[in-house]
Amino acid sequence: MSPRVTSRERLMSAPASVIFDVLADPSQHAAIDGSGTVQGHIGQQSRLSLGSTFAMKMRFGIPYRIKSRVLEFQENRLIAWGHLGGHIWRYELAEAGEQTLVTETFDWSMSRLPLLIEVVGYPRRHNKNMERTLLRLAGLVELTTE
Repeated sequence: MSPRVTSRERLMSAPASVIFDVLADPSQHAAIDGSGTVQGHIGQQSRLSLGSTFAMKMRFGIPYRIKSRVLEFQENRLIAWGHLGGHIWRYELAEAGEQTLVTETFDWSMSRLPLLIEVVGYPRRHNKNMERTLLRLAGLVELTTE
């Protein structure tokens, strides 16, 4: 892996299709966000697909809005999006029997300001955010499958 990529993974007791439906629904992103920066979606959001865009209300010190585009998409297996900053959030799903291994990746290798991201310590801090996101996602999908 590139030195400008970091990932975390979690095994979830839910089918990939259930997990993917949450990831492909921007209205669910605030509920699973472990960083505390995603505040909610803007406007009517349809299910994501390759090339679709979605807008989110964010807060990192100050409130702002960001528009992202889906860059990678394989139904029930892979979804990734990025925005003007150039970094990418990617989710890969691999079914393992009745469970699914979910890998979340933060990729800043194509970022417009990769050194700034590193100087402020975002990759190091973001590992814990990804772990919290995967925990929140598991809590949401595992409850809906019982």
